[in-house]
Amino acid sequence: MRANLLVAQSGGPSAAINATVSGVAEFGLVSNNVDKILGAVNGIQGVLNENFIELCDVLSSPRNMQLLCQTPAAALGSCRLKLADVDKDETIYEKIVSIFRKHNIGYFVYIGGNDSMDTVRKLSLYIEKKGIEDIKVMGAPKTIDNDLSLTDHCPGFGSAAKYIATTFTELERDRAVYNDQSITVVEVMGRNAGWLTAASILAKENGGHGPQLIYLCEKPLSKEKFIEDVKREMKKSLHVIIAVSEGVKDEDGRYLSESVQSGDEDVFGHKYISGVANVLGDIIRENISGAKVRAIELNLMQRCSARNASLTDIYESRMLGQKAASCAIEGKTGRMAAVERISNNPYKVRYIDVDVAKVANLEKTVPLEWITEDGCQVTEEMLEYLRPLIQGEVNMTFINGTPEHIRLY
Repeated sequence: MRANLLVAQSGGPSAAINATVSGVAEFGLVSNNVDKILGAVNGIQGVLNENFIELCDVLSSPRNMQLLCQTPAAALGSCRLKLADVDKDETIYEKIVSIFRKHNIGYFVYIGGNDSMDTVRKLSLYIEKKGIEDIKVMGAPKTIDNDLSLTDHCPGFGSAAKYIATTFTELERDRAVYNDQSITVVEVMGRNAGWLTAASILAKENGGHGPQLIYLCEKPLSKEKFIEDVKREMKKSLHVIIAVSEGVKDEDGRYLSESVQSGDEDVFGHKYISGVANVLGDIIRENISGAKVRAIELNLMQRCSARNASLTDIYESRMLGQKAASCAIEGKTGRMAAVERISNNPYKVRYIDVDVAKVANLEKTVPLEWITEDGCQVTEEMLEYLRPLIQGEVNMTFINGTPEHIRLY
């Protein structure tokens, strides 16, 4: 059937999410089944508000398509809107379907993480329940946390991992210029999955020394064990660098950062967490003397640093956008485009589609066997997994010394 193709973005932005939009548009532009390519501004909220923009003209230019791929964050805007369960309230789904039909939208690709895939799942369930045949819904993965199931890795993760590796390499060089004892605690994003913190190990690839300690949220961390680890590393090195997941917990299962947080939650029930580097920094100051202690929270920079983007990540993100669009146009619905790794060396993958119901609301955490037994480092298996994902540099265009970006609205 010939209909309009709609694409939208949701959740936290990344350096690669716009490359997925590019891939969706690329496939739509050459498909005989697509009339117009539309973008919803601010995700599913934009759908409900009928806030659509046409993308055909602006993205028919190869230069603009390339600019979109080098533009960080969500060019279509994002949202965090939790839809009601289909069995409890169908009102919002009735509205979405009526809006789709009003605008002749037959294909919808939603780009995002766990919560966004939940939206895809619920909308697909409603469409199936009502026997709707003229609307196809596909998910395209995105999350720097790398915690989506049934895909080897997620768009955005490789670029964020490259940023983390680069940052830790530069931090080590900064600390090495001084001849006094220092301890630097660096907080990395990751609520319940420590993939991004694990990427700090890549700072050792070119002969670097840090981080000496890496704590992922998959294993609990006690105050006593932490102090013991730090003291041990201080005997080996004048400068100790520590990587820690923002979601690391104590032995009772409480986020270490809860002592400095309000306890508030977002609409999806996730507690606001940050500040674990400061908590650990205070623990060090209270128990260890004679060292300069710094606590660093990388915060938003790690997810939208397009200047450090991985070429592999951008390329794969684009391909996953194409895969999601092609699946929808082929008649598939309730699925998510995904990456299946074939080999590490040489690095080979293929693009598949999986049941979104087996992805939504699930978290893929770091295998415990990829964390050393003492809980403060990662294994060679983790390195083998990470290395291919950060390869290649994006050839960015600059104006007046800063990167050129594109604005879609």
